[in-house]
Amino acid sequence: MSTTTKLLVGSAAGLVALVLTGCGGATAEGNGNGGDGGEAAAPKTLRLALNQTEEHPSYIALDEFGQRLSEATDGRWTIDVYPNETLGAQAESLQLVGDGSVDMAIVSGAQLETLSQDFVALSVPTVFDSIEHQMSVVNDTEVVGDLYTSLEDSNSLTVIGGFTQGARSFYIKDGTVETPEDLAGKKLRVQESELFIALVEALGASPTPMAFGEVYTGLQSGVIDGAENNEVSYFTQKHFEVAPSFSYTNHLIGTDYLIINSDLLAEMSEDDRAAFDEEWTAAWEQHTELWTDATEQAIEDAEAGGASFNEVDEDAFTEALEPLVDEFLTEDSQIELYEAARGAAK
Repeated sequence: MSTTTKLLVGSAAGLVALVLTGCGGATAEGNGNGGDGGEAAAPKTLRLALNQTEEHPSYIALDEFGQRLSEATDGRWTIDVYPNETLGAQAESLQLVGDGSVDMAIVSGAQLETLSQDFVALSVPTVFDSIEHQMSVVNDTEVVGDLYTSLEDSNSLTVIGGFTQGARSFYIKDGTVETPEDLAGKKLRVQESELFIALVEALGASPTPMAFGEVYTGLQSGVIDGAENNEVSYFTQKHFEVAPSFSYTNHLIGTDYLIINSDLLAEMSEDDRAAFDEEWTAAWEQHTELWTDATEQAIEDAEAGGASFNEVDEDAFTEALEPLVDEFLTEDSQIELYEAARGAAK
């Protein structure tokens, strides 16, 4: 780990401690399984880090997930969602969940790719045809079960499942985008991911890795000329105010993953784990429904705020990005996962 990353993680951990102290202290000790015939274990409140606002579908679905989990386990397990990067940006949250400072987090596929390149198979362009196809894969243990437990020994992380990020497209401060040539030379924010960097370079633009929470000021100050994301984040983060031209490149359908500290997950009794899994299924299904409604509303509200939504030459973008599949899927495990995901579309 670099010195800079260590400092960031250390700062984030300090912030976590301050936040939890302000909220009345850390959660009670105990394994949450109702005891073994002796004293009942104390209730456990799981701290979940999120980089979105309280209005975002992810926050709503996760908050209700926590409420239902508490009811289903008679209060033995519940979840407190900390939105707006309160517990740190995604890169820090990933580290903090692994070391147990934070219990759970929502992180993008790009973050997990830094730990295992197999996750790239579910991030490349063309892997998913639609959100429905995506959800049928990323929450199917028959397809992703081994992948989701692959970080337990090395990083103490278990992946529970995924939320859709919707189809991702580019938005810029000035002009409109119809072909890749319209992005040539522009400085575009990307996640800290080799795939996203290569994607932007394939379109002739200049990739600028940047934390999600810094994008608005980056656009406002001119550090970047544009970014890529879905319509919901484009609106809820107010990026439309400083980059009013959104173009439907639909270059990939992104995934956010729910991760949990593996040791903590192992503390759940069999019945409580079953309740956890059942309520998670309800959460991602609710999120998918909310996502459709939120996307429509985000477009309407962003247009009212001065944004424009533009169609592009889809064939030109497909031609530019197709080579990334062969470039990034070089291991048998990646190719098998990609083919399994594609097979689910049939």
